[in-house]
Amino acid sequence: MKKILLTTILSVASILTAQTITGSDTVLPLSQQEAEAYMKANKGAKVTVTGGGSGVGISALIDGTTDIAQSSRKIKFDEKKKVQDKGSTVKEVIIAFDALAVVVNPKNKVTNLTREQLEGIFTGKITNWKEVGGDDLKIVAYSRETSSGTYEFFKEEVLKKKDYMAGIQSMPATGTIVQSISQTPGAIGYIGLAYLDKKVKAIHVSYDEGKTFVEPSVKTAKDETYPIVRPLIYYYADKSESIVKPFIDYVLSPAGQKIVSDIGFITK
Repeated sequence: MKKILLTTILSVASILTAQTITGSDTVLPLSQQEAEAYMKANKGAKVTVTGGGSGVGISALIDGTTDIAQSSRKIKFDEKKKVQDKGSTVKEVIIAFDALAVVVNPKNKVTNLTREQLEGIFTGKITNWKEVGGDDLKIVAYSRETSSGTYEFFKEEVLKKKDYMAGIQSMPATGTIVQSISQTPGAIGYIGLAYLDKKVKAIHVSYDEGKTFVEPSVKTAKDETYPIVRPLIYYYADKSESIVKPFIDYVLSPAGQKIVSDIGFITK
């Protein structure tokens, strides 16, 4: 009898601690590792993490199909209102920061680009690498799809809200951008710092019209010399606070922030 009762209690505890996280592909590897560590430290807890883009996560939060929306952009006013219309208030927690790296094929000899040149490339005004000091080679620009928070942040911060060029190569995930650029000599794209590896080359960016160029790194993001830095955010409905708070507290703890640092993001 005691064994049956204990099993029932454990089953109920497991249900109560089960939660879902959906959204940003940039935040995805961080949430996955945080979830694994959290579940090891808390037997019976279950955290399921999926990607799809910040917009997908926020839509799932609105629909009530996820407990936490992981996002690399701020929630929009109309999105927040949709949650409120369903009787909840949106809570926001910044869990880390990310430097957004502009990357090219490793064989590309261009190392430095100004914000204005990046704007020209991604809006279609600059179409050949020779226009920015490179070889006579067509530029192939890659972007995240429109549901991505990275797509929106890059448009707002780097393109100054100008539209991307028509026919830009839209990719469903950051990993596919890295893979495509590594195989395409004339390619350029943008990725979260945690995805940066030897398959691609990071561009040094200038926001002072070419006076200084800064490479993306944890160090330059922390000392605020690299200009393209953004918060990584968890959004949840206030009615879910009792479910999600233990996990979020873990992410913000020294153990959770060590994972942030180990992955290559910037701690709070």
